[in-house]
Amino acid sequence: MCQSIIVSSPVGFLKVSAENNRITSIEFVNEQSIEESDLPVLTQAKNQLEEYFSGSRKTFDLPLEMKGTTFQKLVWNQLLEVPYGQTCSYQDIANQIANPKAVRAIGQANKANAIPIVIPCHRVIGKNQSLTGYAGKEIDKKEKLLSLEKQYQ
Repeated sequence: MCQSIIVSSPVGFLKVSAENNRITSIEFVNEQSIEESDLPVLTQAKNQLEEYFSGSRKTFDLPLEMKGTTFQKLVWNQLLEVPYGQTCSYQDIANQIANPKAVRAIGQANKANAIPIVIPCHRVIGKNQSLTGYAGKEIDKKEKLLSLEKQYQ
């Protein structure tokens, strides 16, 4: 059974969901609902997200349930390797997974990432250093997350 909790953050409210004691998604939501849970993994996720936003956490240690294709999971696992406060391009990710022509597919995998922030797709930028695509058209969130990481680096 899926359970959720709402976390307030500098990029708005985040709905964190879990199933079978694993985080399955983090969604940007417009308003805080009264969804609360005492599921330990959700409490752990809330605490770690709050630590991240305060600058005291650089990496997450949460059990994740990545739901996607084999290719998407490959990309998401590579994103977990991008260090806090640093960025890389879609081309860099394509090269790291030994598929240099997969730049557009990398972008689509980023777009399909259901666990943003923890799986740091916000750290992937355009080859020309431009901030491109994040959570649809919410580039301001990407910019805030990158600024936050630079501030606490």
